[in-house]
Amino acid sequence: MNNFSYNVTARSGHGRAHCAIIETPHGCIETPNFIFCATHGAIKGATMDQIKATGAQFVLGNTYHLWLQPGPDVVERHGGLQRFTGWQGPMLTDSGGFQIFSLGYGGVVDEIKGKKDQSARPHSLLKITEDGAFFRSYIDGTLCFLSPERSVQIQQKLGADFILPLDECTPFHMKKEETAASMQRSHRWEARSLQQFFTTYNAQQRMYGIVQGGVYEDLRRESIDFVNSQPFFAQAIGGSLGGSKQQMYDVVDFTMRYLVQDRPTHLLGIGGLRDILEGVQSGVDTFDCVHPTRIARHGCALIAKPEAEFAKEHINLKNKIYREDFSPIDPECDCYTCRNFTRSYLHHLFKAKESTGGLLLTIHNARFMVRWMESIRRAIREDRWATFYKQHRG
Repeated sequence: MNNFSYNVTARSGHGRAHCAIIETPHGCIETPNFIFCATHGAIKGATMDQIKATGAQFVLGNTYHLWLQPGPDVVERHGGLQRFTGWQGPMLTDSGGFQIFSLGYGGVVDEIKGKKDQSARPHSLLKITEDGAFFRSYIDGTLCFLSPERSVQIQQKLGADFILPLDECTPFHMKKEETAASMQRSHRWEARSLQQFFTTYNAQQRMYGIVQGGVYEDLRRESIDFVNSQPFFAQAIGGSLGGSKQQMYDVVDFTMRYLVQDRPTHLLGIGGLRDILEGVQSGVDTFDCVHPTRIARHGCALIAKPEAEFAKEHINLKNKIYREDFSPIDPECDCYTCRNFTRSYLHHLFKAKESTGGLLLTIHNARFMVRWMESIRRAIREDRWATFYKQHRG
């Protein structure tokens, strides 16, 4: 019996926006949707049940971190990530490559998101060869080696519904010839990952292909042709997407123009509200990012315009102006936090350094993202996407 399928249920007449259902052995995913990051097998700041109660459908585990601690054998003996973590629903694991290369190069994700260069940080990546990547564990400095085959073997033991092939993720400042060489190596690694996947086949898993090529259209097209030609269940857009938001939107839109349309498509590591809006317009199904839960731990609540402009997309409840603000974060939000507590109380929790503040904001931010994706799907299904898109893009 085939436990996996992808079916488009509604299309917008504006752009490539659409709704679809991804069926997995652990449940269905409605797209467009947001994947919450359970980096170490946990959503920081909340339990899996609390995240599930927000309406979340999909979470992501990090192969790099779970490999180093507690190790894939421990997870496998539990019966896989769902049983290990207590998450009752679909899961995806990345290949581990992004963490190795972002730590090694000094912050690929920071370039995409416009942050300062992080190249002064200690680099753990030691050497890249055709066989794989050598690096040192951030836990104890142990020398580690990750090959495409090893990445797949680890992910098969972790047991997520969806897994990714090992690829090399280069930063924006790489020259075109270096980006091309890296992309071609990634293609060879993806082919090896697929071969390993089918050699040790698990009917309860499917694999995504990853499109690389940086900001160069000819390289992106070459990578698109490679991924289109391989027997992946789904596809992901990876690599550095540019030095500005607009360049990122252009790269994603160009890529979506040529990818096959009968597979789900994921945009790796991107999850700002405007970013999601533009991705959906281009035809992306799913997104992931640590942003909603990370900012919650620092006192920031996601909130819709006009109070929060899309430049920041949140308010900081640690600010003094919220000390005597007796309103909920969002009067229209139905989350546990907004139904029971005021901005003033949340301000107090963070000033008092009570961890409950992070828990309550994590619940709110998770529910906010779920509601945001629900509103997008509703607009597409009701043929209001063109108006919704123009209204919210700013």
